[in-house]
Amino acid sequence: MQSIRNRLIHIHRCRGITRKTIQRILHDDPTFKRVYELRPAQLSRLLLLSMKNAITFYKDLRNDALKKQIKQDVNQYTIITIVDENYPHVLKPIKDPPFVLYAKGNPLLLQHSPVLSVIGTRNPSTEALLKMKLIVKPLVEKDWVIVSGMAKGIDSYAHKLALSYTGKTIAVLGGGFNHIYPKQNFTLFNQIAEKGLVLSEYPPNVPPKRYHFPERNRIISGLSFGTLVIEATERSGTLITVDQALDQGREVYAVPGSPLIPQTKGCHQMIQDGAKLVQTVEDIQEDWETIGSNFFSQ
Repeated sequence: MQSIRNRLIHIHRCRGITRKTIQRILHDDPTFKRVYELRPAQLSRLLLLSMKNAITFYKDLRNDALKKQIKQDVNQYTIITIVDENYPHVLKPIKDPPFVLYAKGNPLLLQHSPVLSVIGTRNPSTEALLKMKLIVKPLVEKDWVIVSGMAKGIDSYAHKLALSYTGKTIAVLGGGFNHIYPKQNFTLFNQIAEKGLVLSEYPPNVPPKRYHFPERNRIISGLSFGTLVIEATERSGTLITVDQALDQGREVYAVPGSPLIPQTKGCHQMIQDGAKLVQTVEDIQEDWETIGSNFFSQ
């Protein structure tokens, strides 16, 4: 199994392929051995790659500098693959699960429950922190793990709230560990790595790209029993995570607020569309006790 996971980590780092390509390889050859024996024309035909991408992939499979970098990363970080026993069981059933996760901190948090993702606008209102202290703080004190994306605004509030009450928190990043975004959260990144867990499906040297953030949202919602939206504008990117959560069969919660401020419009729309309105922590706790514990005790 060790050699299989090493080959998967290597293939995951190669250029010229996508996650769909890796899924195709995994389906046809779970040992990941055969792909190393194929020529570019064969890779192109069997994996449905353009010849340009097949050649790039072929070269990276034989790239000694890449192999050396991977060895360094293996020594520096915890790397969890989909073939490992400690891979989060709640992620395996989701659509497009990550094949490789880089972790810094306490990976045992991935086996802990209950878990709630807390997300929202990057430009929260003055009431946002009060809402979080009312609803999220009691969950932190009841040993819930709080998952978010370490972005500005609500995400950062969620992580800081968990840390300030010696709670458990997981940050899922949209880039590698060597490219923290936003830069002002570098200290927060180190605090979470020391007292919680930071995750990324992107190798350490990969800078964040715009499309990474909606991609990583499926991991945020996938790790969680439910997703709580504190505040969101009408066209907030937060709603991408909500869509992912619904697609994964997770619970979705929204906190209402004043109709006079734009940061509540997304939440109100979600509630009209069927999200559960949350006024107190009991609104979430009751769901966990009735349906959540059964869902996650697999």
